[in-house]
Amino acid sequence: MEKSNFVDQIRIFCRSGHGGPGNKHFLRNKFTALGGPDGGDGGRGAHIILKGNSNLWTLLHLRYYKNVLAENGEKGGANNCHGRDGKDIIIEVPLGTIAKDEETGEKEAEILEDGQEIIWLKGGRGGLGNAHFATPTNQAPEHAQPGEPGIEGWKVLELKVLADVGLVGFPNAGKSTLLSVVTAAKPKIANYAFTTITPNLGMVEYRDGKSFCIADLPGIIEGAAEGKGLGHRFLRHIERNSVLLFLIPADSADHKKEFEVLVNELEQYNPELLHKQFIIAISKSDMLDDELKEAIQKELPKEYPSLFISSVTGLGLVNLKDELWKVLNTNAPKI
Repeated sequence: MEKSNFVDQIRIFCRSGHGGPGNKHFLRNKFTALGGPDGGDGGRGAHIILKGNSNLWTLLHLRYYKNVLAENGEKGGANNCHGRDGKDIIIEVPLGTIAKDEETGEKEAEILEDGQEIIWLKGGRGGLGNAHFATPTNQAPEHAQPGEPGIEGWKVLELKVLADVGLVGFPNAGKSTLLSVVTAAKPKIANYAFTTITPNLGMVEYRDGKSFCIADLPGIIEGAAEGKGLGHRFLRHIERNSVLLFLIPADSADHKKEFEVLVNELEQYNPELLHKQFIIAISKSDMLDDELKEAIQKELPKEYPSLFISSVTGLGLVNLKDELWKVLNTNAPKI
């Protein structure tokens, strides 16, 4: 099987740096035989930092980056010299990346802006030198703190595609063909299920130099919320889309049922997805006459905008762009 260059999930072992120990030292030179404590503090362990990079679209560059081990802080020196801090590790990731702990599943960081930096795993603090522990009753402390340990564990980086519009539909609904027509994207198109196995992004040029981003996502099937087909790999990407465009082919046996199955899978995965804006488009409509269009229109839910389009003939594509632009720029909640 061809290896995809689109990598949207990476598992890596991370360990931030340990803090350097404080120094237990006393001033000694040719002028001072019994000087006081002058042990310096240990350096901080290196952080592991996530940084957003808008030029990245995938986690491919991290595919073989399996162990991220940050530098430890150095031990404190004599004469109250502070130990050197560990050099931080910066991991650049595409926008829309979420960092999780593999064991607990807890979300630890989220990158949404270019240049945004988040300290993912903090390095351990350096220990205090014995100079900090001098008191009037204990002027020669024999104690210095050890450095704090760093944080380690298996972590997961997940990418959720950032796009204004997400194309939702069963395999072979015509999503890739539509994307290839309304954008400059060149997705793989063929007459079999799951032609698209990774998201494809394209920019739709609108009037007066305006544009918006649309994503062709892997096809959904019944049971996707339980992981069937491409399951969660598909569903997590649509969490970022402002508008969901449901594509139902004109030759579907039951247009209403197909729409309900798609919505049901979204609801089972994450009920909050139902608060997004929905638009229904009947694809391959060049094979329909006016009577069939009217019959299909009666089947569809009245609360959502619906259009008839054909990517082959261009039927309804201008109206579709107008409707998408209107919904994207309207703050009114979905009915």
